[in-house]
This record gives sequence, C-alpha cells and structure tokens, in this order.
Amino acid sequence: MIELAEMIRELGQELNAALSEGPSGVVRFELGTVEVEADVVVSRKGGAGGKVRFWVVEAGAEGQSETSRTHRIRLALHPKLVAPDGTHVKVLISGEEEEGER
Repeated sequence: MIELAEMIRELGQELNAALSEGPSGVVRFELGTVEVEADVVVSRKGGAGGKVRFWVVEAGAEGQSETSRTHRIRLALHPKLVAPDGTHVKVLISGEEEEGER
C-alpha cells in the first residue's frame, strides 16, 4: 500500500511529464478536472494525539487489519498551471499511449 498523499504526488508528476515531454504537434488536449477513485485504508496510530493516515489499497489486495477499515473515496482535482507572474495558463497535454492504459 502507498499513502494517499504519495499517490496524488505521483499523479501530479505524471501530469507534469505529459505537459513537458509531449510532442508539440497540432492536436493537444486541455487538462480539465482529474477524477480519482481509490480504495483506502484509514488507520490511526497512537492515542488521542495520534495521526490518522490514508493508505491506497493495491488492486487485488486482500485482508484487513482489525484496527483498520477500507473505504472508497473519490477526489476531483482541478490542476492549475501558474506562471511566475501569478497568472493562470491553460494546461495542454499530449503523449503516446502506454501499454496497459485504457
């Protein structure tokens, strides 16, 4: 399992790669809302001041700890590209289909 924050960070890196490494061809796509759905395990360590953590469950993972429960969450992320002067710029992405993508 990986932490939810790490999954979102990795998604951001993939979007940045598509933005910067994509060909500069004629057809590109404007990046809109990114919707992510994941099964997560919520766990708490320690006493009253313990930290709650969200772990993304890997596909096909089975079994749970007695102190954890699996939940399905849906996130809607709205990526923005902000120029150094603070203005928002449309994000255009492109790239080749990778093996296993749908």
